[in-house]
Amino acid sequence: MIRYLEHSDLMAILEIYNEAILNTTAVYDYKPHTLEERSSWYEKKVTDGFPVLVFEENNTVVGFATFGSFRAWPAYKYTIEHSVYVHKNHRGKHIGTALLKELIKIANTKGYATMVAGIDASNEGSRLMHDKLGFSQSGTIRKAGYKFGKWLDLIFYQYQLQGPEIPIEE
Repeated sequence: MIRYLEHSDLMAILEIYNEAILNTTAVYDYKPHTLEERSSWYEKKVTDGFPVLVFEENNTVVGFATFGSFRAWPAYKYTIEHSVYVHKNHRGKHIGTALLKELIKIANTKGYATMVAGIDASNEGSRLMHDKLGFSQSGTIRKAGYKFGKWLDLIFYQYQLQGPEIPIEE
């Protein structure tokens, strides 16, 4: 079941996120986050009007997804960047795909024009998921990060959303 995150879900998504920090190159960060940091992150998402979805299986949160601003300048207001994380024991079950499809629906209803993903070049599962959903590769930043004793390349993907009927500059 996909639903909006509730405050009581924060520990579950913190565990998923911290596992990704400590054991994967899906997050270019070194140290686990605290519950306080994740709570502040969530409150900012709510305040800014961005969705945070969870995938629940047998009353347990096993994945989450969100999107937010791509860049802070006003002309980027129709472009968002998303992230999807799935618990290590539940990867490969298309949970990420289901979450991302729901994010795309929400983004279309909100009038966004472009959805961006920054994916580590070694993350074949995420790259394949984005390819299957119609994202196109739009560039690579070589040596974008350094983690686990090696340089990491960051590949950007983009998806064309419906966009606003009449975009405005303000």
